[in-house]
Amino acid sequence: MRPSIALVVAILAETTATLALRASIDAPAWLAVVALGYTAAFALLGIALRGGMPIGVAYGIWGASGVALTAALGAVLFDERLGATAIGGIALIIAGVVLVETGSGERTAARADAA
Repeated sequence: MRPSIALVVAILAETTATLALRASIDAPAWLAVVALGYTAAFALLGIALRGGMPIGVAYGIWGASGVALTAALGAVLFDERLGATAIGGIALIIAGVVLVETGSGERTAARADAA
């Protein structure tokens, strides 16, 4: 499996598990989805890392995407309020991940030029 595909599926599994954790407040049967989702998310993140994806990039994208997706879906599915400050915070997280990704690409290019 390609590292980028494994990472996308890991993000979806983690988001599903987190939303199921919220749903388990009212229906404890969702806890099975929580356990499966988090287990799958970590296994798939490991696959992405074994495929050569740098840890800073993979974890940054995983974390930021998970936060943004969970917050947006939490607002839709559970009618949770997502104010301007929260939206701004999510935007800053995403901007930070873009900067980490960009910095990682520069370092990789510099290593390739040195070789």
